[in-house]
Amino acid sequence: MVKESHHHNNSHVPVLLEATLQLLAPNLGESYLDLTAGYGGHALRVLSNLGDTSEMTLVDRDENAVVALESSELSSARIIHQDFASAAQTLLEEGKQFDMILIDLGVSSPHLDNAERGFSFQTEAPLDMRMDSRQEVTASKIVNSASKDKLISILKSYGEEPKAKVIAEAIINARPLQTTLELASIVEEVYGRRGKTHPATRTFQALRIAVNEELRQLEVILNLLPDLLKTGGRAAIISFHSLEDRMVKRAFAEEANKGFEARYKLLTKKPISGATEDVLNRRARSAKLRAVIKINT
Repeated sequence: MVKESHHHNNSHVPVLLEATLQLLAPNLGESYLDLTAGYGGHALRVLSNLGDTSEMTLVDRDENAVVALESSELSSARIIHQDFASAAQTLLEEGKQFDMILIDLGVSSPHLDNAERGFSFQTEAPLDMRMDSRQEVTASKIVNSASKDKLISILKSYGEEPKAKVIAEAIINARPLQTTLELASIVEEVYGRRGKTHPATRTFQALRIAVNEELRQLEVILNLLPDLLKTGGRAAIISFHSLEDRMVKRAFAEEANKGFEARYKLLTKKPISGATEDVLNRRARSAKLRAVIKINT
């Protein structure tokens, strides 16, 4: 679910960094598109292989990330403040193609550590969950105004929540809900117990995906990706839950299995898991990395 972790020195440690670099295999002078640049953790490492930022395009929908990038050593790269689906459309219209494309679908830890953004059920905050604070839809809007059927659908489809119906009913009975902890305690009451993971995890994931239209964004980008890659170009996607990973797996496999017309060759037969590499970053445990290389135009 999450892509960058805070360590004591406040640096941002990207998930699966070494594995990603091996698959992207950056060479001097190549072009790099990071569609979820965050605070530049992956991009900085790629930069050390490329030599300079002239061929780098960095995209993020979060204003804080864009401000951080603009004042970092990546500031001379092209920086786009947009969601990645819209940015990809723009770049295609400009006729751009890249040697390397990275998409990291996690929510960065600064989002989670910044209490007022409302991503976490562990700190009291307004029900916000917007990655781009310019948009109107918030978690509060969905929680307090969606119909029961809509809530059930969000919890089932995006959270794979087995108790979606009961939770939706409990939310409706408790409206209006103001804060993250209010919502978390409602879900906790439904479950009546604490397992290894907090019972509200799936509900919060579902709302975050709904607020930010994450799966629709992913669907758009998976369709555009082959056209954004140069022949011989590599694309890597890091996902954090099974819904995303299934979509990526299917899109990559469909394109790779088209026989003579296939535009992809898989670089990962099975996904590379964050659990093996990242003992320090507990949030990386659910990360899965898949990559392809473009073989035909």
